[in-house]
Amino acid sequence: MSELATKTEHAITKKNQNLKQKKQSSLWWMYLPSFAVVFLFIVYPFFNGVQLSFTNWNGFSQEYDFVGMDQYKRLFTDPTTWLVAKNTLLYGIGSTVLQNVIGLLYALLLNQSIKMKTITRTVIYLPVIISPLIMGYIWYFFFAFQGGALNDALQYFGFEKINSLGNPEINTWIIVFVNTYQYVGIAMIIYLAGLQSISKDFYEASQIDGASALQQFKNITLPLLMPSITINMVLNIIGGLKLFDVIIALTGGGPGNASQSMSTFMYDLYFKRQDAGYAATQGVFMAFIILILSLSALVYFKRKEIEA
Repeated sequence: MSELATKTEHAITKKNQNLKQKKQSSLWWMYLPSFAVVFLFIVYPFFNGVQLSFTNWNGFSQEYDFVGMDQYKRLFTDPTTWLVAKNTLLYGIGSTVLQNVIGLLYALLLNQSIKMKTITRTVIYLPVIISPLIMGYIWYFFFAFQGGALNDALQYFGFEKINSLGNPEINTWIIVFVNTYQYVGIAMIIYLAGLQSISKDFYEASQIDGASALQQFKNITLPLLMPSITINMVLNIIGGLKLFDVIIALTGGGPGNASQSMSTFMYDLYFKRQDAGYAATQGVFMAFIILILSLSALVYFKRKEIEA
C-alpha cells in the first residue's frame, strides 16, 4: 500500500512539474511583445547611434564615410563638450538633491494629521502632469526680461530690471529650480508611500525608550525609507541628466552655449549644424555618463538598504 502511495505521489509531483514548466513557457511567450518593443525602440536605435558616431554623416545624405575615432577625438578636444557636460551634471545632481530634500520634507509634513492634506498633496503633484515644454514657457513669462512678471514687480517697487535668463551665472540655476518645481511631486508621493508603510509600533517603542523626534527620524525613518530613497535618486538622476524641454523653452541653450545640456547640444548639432555623426558621438557620451551615475547611485543606495 505504501509503495502504491509513493508511486501516486511521484506521479502527481511529476504532473505538477510539467504543468509548472508549461505555465512558465507560456509566460515567456507573453514577454515577447515587450522584448520586441524594447529592441525596436531602444536597443536597435542605440547601437545604430553607436555606429553613426564613427561616421561623418550630416543627417540627410544617403552617403557618409567611416572616420574611425575622429569624432571621439573631436569630442574630447571640444571645449563645448565640457561646458555642456558641466551643465548636464548641474541639472542632474542639483535637481536630484533639491527634489529629494524638498520631496521628503513635503512627505513628512503630509504624513501628519493636518487639515486640507489631500488638496495640498494634489497642488504639489499637479505640475507633474503638465508638459515640460509648457511648464518651461510658463516660467519663461515670469523670468523674461521684457514683460516678465518678475521684472514688472521689480520696476513697480522701484528696482531695475534684471536679465536673469540671459545671465549664464543665473539661468542654469533657474532651469534647476523649474525642473525641481515640476517633479518634486513624484518624489513626495514615493516618500509618502514609504512613510505610510512604516509601522507605528517602531515609533511607540522608541518613545517609551525616550527617543527624541530627531533620533526617531535618524534611526527609524531614514533606514526604513532607503528603498524609497533609492527609487527617487535613480529616477531623478536619469531625468535631470537628460533634461531638454525646459531648457529649450527658457533659454534655448543660450546665451551662446552657456545653458546647453548634452541633449540640447545634440539637437543643435543634428538639426542646425547638420553634423549628425558628431551628434551621435555626443549621444553615446551622454548615455555613458547616465549609465555610470545611475548605476553608481543604484549600487550605493542598495547597499544602504541592506545595512539598514
